[in-house]
Amino acid sequence: MKTIGQAAKASGVTAKMIRHYESIGLLTSVTRTESGYRSYSDDEVHTLRFIRRCRDLGFSLPQIGELLALWHDRNRASSEVRRLALDHVATIKTKIAELSDMVRTLEHLASNCHGDERPECPILDDFATS
Repeated sequence: MKTIGQAAKASGVTAKMIRHYESIGLLTSVTRTESGYRSYSDDEVHTLRFIRRCRDLGFSLPQIGELLALWHDRNRASSEVRRLALDHVATIKTKIAELSDMVRTLEHLASNCHGDERPECPILDDFATS
């Protein structure tokens, strides 16, 4: 059994986030010592690593809840996991396209700005008229 600090170090998840994951049900109720301190098993640390990997890949907390449920369900259909992954890929691609548009717009605005001591600024003018 590990303390929250040891579990944090072993999983790469901060103690604050471990408590949060427990409070929202991603991490099931952990064992507590007689003095009330949390105590984490190797399985719970493994679950924390799973959650961290999902977060690293940008999944939302509700999506991670679904993935955890599927991970623990040995009768799951892998097609459901695949669907979640591909839906997330589509979301990421949409965000990439939106960010690319933002970059192009800002580069265009910056290229039209003299960037000197004059108060005229096409960047601010664009912001004010949009």
